[in-house]
Amino acid sequence: MLTDSARRHAARMLRRAEHSVTPVAPLTETFPGIGTEDAYEIQLANIRRRLDAGARVRGHKVGLSSPVMQRMMGVDEPDYGHLLDDMELSGDRPVPVARYCRPRIEVEVGFVLGADLPGEDCTTADVLAATERVVPALELIDSRISDWRISIADTIADNASSAGFVTGAGRDPRELDLKAIEARLTSGGELLAEGRGDAVLGDPARSVAWLARTVARFGVPLKKGHVVLPGSCTRAVDVTAGATFTAEFTGLGPVRLSFI
Repeated sequence: MLTDSARRHAARMLRRAEHSVTPVAPLTETFPGIGTEDAYEIQLANIRRRLDAGARVRGHKVGLSSPVMQRMMGVDEPDYGHLLDDMELSGDRPVPVARYCRPRIEVEVGFVLGADLPGEDCTTADVLAATERVVPALELIDSRISDWRISIADTIADNASSAGFVTGAGRDPRELDLKAIEARLTSGGELLAEGRGDAVLGDPARSVAWLARTVARFGVPLKKGHVVLPGSCTRAVDVTAGATFTAEFTGLGPVRLSFI
């Protein structure tokens, strides 16, 4: 456990790294003994500052939702971060790569809530009943930690390495088998990554239910209108200036994001 002073120092380091686009050494090196509780408090400290400055919560994202990534990080459950309105991107406006440290793209089946979710007892059935539509989504991830040398505490403190997101139109989830949705990420006609919905905890709706139960412990609700990104169904792909990425989802259609 870190002291409150150390947590504040870590939060300042991450803020400065993001604003200056200059990553810092892993927090696990600078603050030996940092744990996940410390990391979530550091994340929340920076989120509160952004909310005080006028940003609004648009939803949440789940990270480390695949067994492979959990084994890599040495954990047995996912993590989560916040999606704010100033992180929402548009497929019609190219995104400057220079705004980020080392950005990457992930492909996700997103959820737009049409009703509030229950908290500690939330089930997959609750998620499907409360979801207005599932949407094709791309998440822009970035690490304010140098060279992506992240542990679980580093990525949690760094808002689960989230930087931006874009979503498409979507459909009613009851019209689809979410586990069987196939996704393909291409750029310039080249296939970069592909995957299925069941790569996310076996069912992306299960990931959303986990999130609702987890954030309830911190008094955080998942509300009507929120966007929830349950985790990537493909590997992450590095972003370069001049590239346009398009993700095609069976039954959902495309979503794209361009960079300059």
